[in-house]
Amino acid sequence: MKTNMDKLYDAVAQRGPVCVGLDTDPSYLPADFVRSELTAGENLVRFNRAIFEATKDVAGCFKVQIAYYEALGLDGLRAYAETLKMVREAGLPVIADIKRGDIAKTAEMYAKAHLDGEFEADYVTLAPYMGLDSIRPYMPYVTEKGKGLFVLVRTSNPGAKDFEYEKLADGRHVYDMVGDKLNAMGKECLGESGYSSLGLVIGGTHIEEAAEIRARYQDSFFLIPGYGAQGGTAADIAQYLTKGNGGVVNSSRSVLLAWKKQPGVAFDQAARNECEHMRAAIAAECARLEG
Repeated sequence: MKTNMDKLYDAVAQRGPVCVGLDTDPSYLPADFVRSELTAGENLVRFNRAIFEATKDVAGCFKVQIAYYEALGLDGLRAYAETLKMVREAGLPVIADIKRGDIAKTAEMYAKAHLDGEFEADYVTLAPYMGLDSIRPYMPYVTEKGKGLFVLVRTSNPGAKDFEYEKLADGRHVYDMVGDKLNAMGKECLGESGYSSLGLVIGGTHIEEAAEIRARYQDSFFLIPGYGAQGGTAADIAQYLTKGNGGVVNSSRSVLLAWKKQPGVAFDQAARNECEHMRAAIAAECARLEG
């Protein structure tokens, strides 16, 4: 069975590793775009659709952060479902950024909610710090439906130093232990591309261990946050890719708010310009590393 991670690998090979984060706050919309007769959620969907149509051929995938939609209540959740549906119906990969981390029946219900039904996505993000039993309830969707998971290992925020970088008795960091366990678990679901359906979230803002992490988890596909607004550069990010693939690089605010840095350019064209620039910059750095 061709897995969703295989499809993501193919998408990156075709369109590059840019992941457009549709983490859309109402304040991101240009004032003259907002229609007063529509709800906040309806305006978000209009904005998301315009961004999607402008960038779908220069992005490997899209990511939708649920918190931005939950904050608007039922109106926002309708916008969330409509945004996921829009991307999936176009045949492009979409990640639901939900970062769930519970266990047992609760995790089963989260899996059902976000890998099936009205909120169905191709991949979900998970937090593993309650243990591997917070991941296992999602695995039937991986093995039976080809779904993908991206599990937090070493994140892009400054607070990663609080826990993830703590040293164990054997000299490894906590994030090494988490990554090692997840990588071993992922061996059960390797796809045709050679990558596991159990992917890892590896932040792109801490680069000291980049080469070591990429070498350590050669069959793990990475979701790499931190580019742009969080400070990650193309040179940083390229170290986490393998010949320009093996990962997707998320950018949200830098794409959604690109129009503010490109005076006179329509917001959707500005978003496309930013994606093209990001894709070219990462490709150039990957070529430099390989050369």
